[in-house]
Amino acid sequence: MGWSWRIGRIAGIDVRVHPTFLILLAWVGLTHVAAGDGWAAAVREIGFLLLLFGIVVLHEFGHALAAQRYGIRTRDITLLPIGGIARLERIPEEPRKELVIALAGPAVNVALAAGLFGVLLLGSRTDALANPTLFDGDLLVRLFWVNVWLAGFNMIPAFPMDGGRVLRALLAFGGDYLQATRVAAGIGQGIALLFGLVGLLLPSPLLIFVALFVWIGAAQEGGAAAVRAALGGVPVGRAMVRQFRSVAPEDPLSVVVAVMLDGFQQDFPVVEGGRVVGMLDRTELVTALREHGDHVTVAAVVRPKCPTVHPNEPVEAAMRVLAEAGRQSLPVVRDGKLVGMLTADNLGEFLTVRDALREWKSGHGGGRPWSPWSREVRPGGDGSSPDTVGRTGQVRVELDGGTR
Repeated sequence: MGWSWRIGRIAGIDVRVHPTFLILLAWVGLTHVAAGDGWAAAVREIGFLLLLFGIVVLHEFGHALAAQRYGIRTRDITLLPIGGIARLERIPEEPRKELVIALAGPAVNVALAAGLFGVLLLGSRTDALANPTLFDGDLLVRLFWVNVWLAGFNMIPAFPMDGGRVLRALLAFGGDYLQATRVAAGIGQGIALLFGLVGLLLPSPLLIFVALFVWIGAAQEGGAAAVRAALGGVPVGRAMVRQFRSVAPEDPLSVVVAVMLDGFQQDFPVVEGGRVVGMLDRTELVTALREHGDHVTVAAVVRPKCPTVHPNEPVEAAMRVLAEAGRQSLPVVRDGKLVGMLTADNLGEFLTVRDALREWKSGHGGGRPWSPWSREVRPGGDGSSPDTVGRTGQVRVELDGGTR
C-alpha cells in the first residue's frame, strides 16, 4: 500500500490507486489492439474499466460512510487490479455494527442495479438483460450486470469478502465473537479450497488466484481475532519493554547508531527535560543517514508528534494507536514520565511466554508460576526515568511479593 498514489480526497477520505492498476489498464488496451479491434475499441474498453472501478469506489464508500456513523474512521480507499480496499481504523466487535458496515457495500451495488434497471425499463430496453455479459453490448446493461456481479461475489461467505463478515456477525449474535470468527474463517478456507480445485480443473488462473486471496484473508482474520481475544483485558504495563535506551534531541545520529548496533533496540524514545518529545524509529533513522549523514542531530530528523500510551491502558486499544500512527513501537508514559515502550515484537513474545506458562500450569495442577503479566512497574527509586543515551530504563519490578 505504501506504493499507492493519492488521486483525490472525498468526504475526508483519501482515494488512492496502486501502480499495478495502471498496468491492468495498459494490458486491457493492448489486448484489444493486438486482437485487431483498433485503438477506438481499446479506448472504449479502458473507459468501461474506469467506470467499473468507479462503481468499486462507491462500494467502498458504502462501507466507509457506514463505519463513520459509528465513529470509525477510514484511513483511505485504494484501487487494486482485484478491486478496492477500504482500510478502516478497526472492525467493531458488536455484531449489529459489523453487520451494517459489511452490508453497506453490497447495498450500494443493489441500489445502482435497481436504478439502472429503472432506466432500462423506461426506455423499453429490458430485453437486453437476457444476455448477462460484462464484455460487450449495451453500456447500461453491462453496468447493470457489473453491479449484480459485485453484490453477489462480495456476499460469498468467506473472508475477506463482505459475506464473511456478515456470516461472522450473524454467528456472533448468538455466541462468542472469537468462536464466530473461527467458524467463519473455516468456512472461508473451505470455499477457497473449492475455488482452487475448480480453477485447477478448468483450468482458470484467475480462479486459483481468487482462491489464494480468500485462503490468506480467512487465515489472517482468524489470527487477528485470536490475538485480540488473547490480549483482551491485558494492560499495556504488563506487556511493555522495560529495558531500553532513550535519546535526547541534541544527540547526533552517530550516537544513536552506536547504541542500536550495541544491542537489539531499533526504536528510540526522544526525551527532553524528562518529557517524551518524539520517537525515532529505524526507518526514519536509516532515511536520515542516507540523506544527511550521521552528524545531524536527532531533533533535525525526528517527527515532532508522537502518540503515547498509559501503562493502565488496554493493550488492544494501544495496538490501534500503533496501527494508526504507522509505527512499530510507542512510548509508555505515566504522570509525564517515560516508564516503558510498547513494541509489536514484544507483544508477540508476551503472547508466546503466556501461552507456554498456561500450558505448564494446566499440566502441574494449577500452580501459580512466575509470569510476566503479574509485574507492576514503577519509576526508579529516585523518581527518574530513562531519559539519556546509555542509561538503561530504571524500573522496580514486583514479582509475587519479592522485588528485583
